[in-house]
Amino acid sequence: MILVDTSVWIDFFRGKEGGRILHRLIEEEESLCLTGIHLTEVLQGVKEDRTHKQIQKHLLTFPIFLTKEIETYLHASDIFRTCRKQGKTIRKTVDCIIAAIAIENKLTLLHNDRDFDHIADCTHLKIYR
Repeated sequence: MILVDTSVWIDFFRGKEGGRILHRLIEEEESLCLTGIHLTEVLQGVKEDRTHKQIQKHLLTFPIFLTKEIETYLHASDIFRTCRKQGKTIRKTVDCIIAAIAIENKLTLLHNDRDFDHIADCTHLKIYR
């Protein structure tokens, strides 16, 4: 299953090049999902109420993965520390949480955010190529 990051959803909804892969994956009926964090991040950026409702309805058709209680947050802190020990500082804590959810659920991440490449270099995070 492919976990689609906010960076890709934003490109998709704005019709940018980064969203073309997602468009193709949807057309091919690939198994796609998101996290509760992605749901929040995408929806908080939608200004118009009508568009917000439409996007929310669309996103809720996909499986949504959540954290596994405290273990996910501990895992996220380990991801950050592991990367830092290897000389890679992750800019956003939330990226470590998303990576932890992906690793714990054996999901492959589709993204447009260099932090995830750094995390993948240091952990078992699988990236969609």
